[in-house]
Amino acid sequence: MAQINPDFGKVLKEYGALDFNACYNCGNCTAVCSLSDEENSFPRKMIRLSVLGLEDELESSVDPWLCYYCGECSSTCPQETDPGELMMTLRRYLTSKYDWTGLASKLYTSKVWEFGTIILLAAVILVLFIFFHGPMTTQLTADGGVKLNTFAPWKQIEIGDWIMAALLAFFLLSNIFNMYLKIVRSKKDIKIPFSLYFTELWALILHFFTQKQFSKCDTELTGKKYTLSTYWIIHLFLMTSYVIMLIMIMVFLPWFQTDNIYEWWHPQRLLGYYATIGLTVGIVYFIIERIKKTSEKSKHSHVTDWTFLVLLFLTTISGILVHFFRIYGLPYATYYMYVFHLMALFPMLMIEVPFSKWSHLAYRPFAIYFNNLLLAAVGSKK
Repeated sequence: MAQINPDFGKVLKEYGALDFNACYNCGNCTAVCSLSDEENSFPRKMIRLSVLGLEDELESSVDPWLCYYCGECSSTCPQETDPGELMMTLRRYLTSKYDWTGLASKLYTSKVWEFGTIILLAAVILVLFIFFHGPMTTQLTADGGVKLNTFAPWKQIEIGDWIMAALLAFFLLSNIFNMYLKIVRSKKDIKIPFSLYFTELWALILHFFTQKQFSKCDTELTGKKYTLSTYWIIHLFLMTSYVIMLIMIMVFLPWFQTDNIYEWWHPQRLLGYYATIGLTVGIVYFIIERIKKTSEKSKHSHVTDWTFLVLLFLTTISGILVHFFRIYGLPYATYYMYVFHLMALFPMLMIEVPFSKWSHLAYRPFAIYFNNLLLAAVGSKK
């Protein structure tokens, strides 16, 4: 028998939910949603489960991840219960439930934990540089650049990158496994043939690299209908830029962090420029959206939405400054900005990738993958 939590509304409010109890179950939100279908009918079902406090059913559902928050449901809700924001809240809630460490719950529900963790991780980088940095030489390279690897040898930084990558992979993958247990393994009446895990894998790869579900949404903006293709393109630009930068830092650091100054058309600089432009465009776009609040999806901002954007902005702008200071021969500006860059980068990755906003990039395609597994298994039984 399903367990009901009468205080579940209070729990969700800690994750950013508004007054969803005003919903009278008219179904208008589901009717206008371009992503809802017979197999996955949302957001009405999710609202109903939330009102009733059926936590187990919510935790075993993929529906919150199948919503890409176009805001159409919220803009047409006759009771103004903001179903889109509830779906966003449920994604925060589910992220905390997949996380076996309990840290995601602390970060989402406590500003002290959120800001304290950021400061602590930034302080770790600062202390490491205070005690272990190399010589701060003012001697420049033959082409007039700063000898950054004298101050921060890439071999030492690479070891730190590998340790960080191992931690990120461990926490994120273990949380995804927990997600699998809650969604797939909890369905005791559905037996999934082993072959389906391979035949349905294409969906995971496709949706991770394309984020194409964003392009299927429509929304309202100042009374005029417009397609979310622009939003999809910017989101994809931001995501690919982030992935490229992450790969360059963690896999190709000796090639990326070099004292050589290449021509502007060199692949190293072109990839760096692509990532920098993509991150900058994405950050500016989403900051403007949240300040102006012109669309439904940006009307309500959780504190973690802003900390994510601020950390990403500081990481990007400091990386740009490190690049210019280095190639234009400004040693001390390069060294100090490099330390600041890592002080922003380290907490941004350690918090956002496994426990907060960036984890959604993994949870969404995995939810589609798990959903396809279950649907295919049911279909094969018929």
